[in-house]
Amino acid sequence: MPAPANPVRWFEIHVQDMPRAKAFYEQVFATTFVQLSMEGPEIWAFAGHPDGTGAPGALVKMDGVDSGGNSVIVYFSSEDCAVEHARAIGAGGTSIKPKSAIPPFGFIALVRDPDGNRIGIHSMA
Repeated sequence: MPAPANPVRWFEIHVQDMPRAKAFYEQVFATTFVQLSMEGPEIWAFAGHPDGTGAPGALVKMDGVDSGGNSVIVYFSSEDCAVEHARAIGAGGTSIKPKSAIPPFGFIALVRDPDGNRIGIHSMA
């Protein structure tokens, strides 16, 4: 029987000052970033190869989302993020952002778990 897939799809480190954040991570990890072109938030992805190891992620500057403290968001894979969003509410979580389009990268929903941690759910449909 094959091992189950890791449900973690993506992570985001939310920042307020993108140039400062990029400089910090570039220096600490000797890495570069690739800007993702989309409407809304400013996103700079950690450079990497699609077939490489590790989870992909990015620095994100998004209106209405704080940085500092618990500002890293782990996104979990989903067929339709509205389904898990509803399940999270039913399980005692609270909604931060219902299913929302992030063209051309699909959809996301954000929830807060009962301990106050933010998590994201991503789907292509």
